[in-house]
Amino acid sequence: MGGTAPKHKKKESMKDAVSWFEIPALNFQQSVNFYNQIFGIDMETKLDDNYAMAFFPVKNGVGGSIVAGPGSTPGEAGPLVYLNAGKDLNPVLNQVELAGGRIVMPKTFISDDAGYFAIFIDPEGNKLALHSSK
Repeated sequence: MGGTAPKHKKKESMKDAVSWFEIPALNFQQSVNFYNQIFGIDMETKLDDNYAMAFFPVKNGVGGSIVAGPGSTPGEAGPLVYLNAGKDLNPVLNQVELAGGRIVMPKTFISDDAGYFAIFIDPEGNKLALHSSK
């Protein structure tokens, strides 16, 4: 074995860094109610013998769901997913505690180009973030 690193061809940039996300839940309906309330949406749900899923309504771009079933264990550790809160994250963030969540980092300025973010814990114990342009 030699000490040289393999040469990689330059790859094209990705359209989106995230293609899908799942937020685990033990209390499925509580979790669906929380996200419906904070975003003012009505998630479509699908249930089978093993899994329950509720889908965030998206027209274009990255989609995701709430999922309950084997291997879906909520927690504060692991990757941090940033949910799109639109142009101003305040309306969504203002619903977090009313819906049963907990804000752990308030609206915070990143930069003029990057906008703002906030971090919260949902009622299931998942740590997530919100992002907005203002």
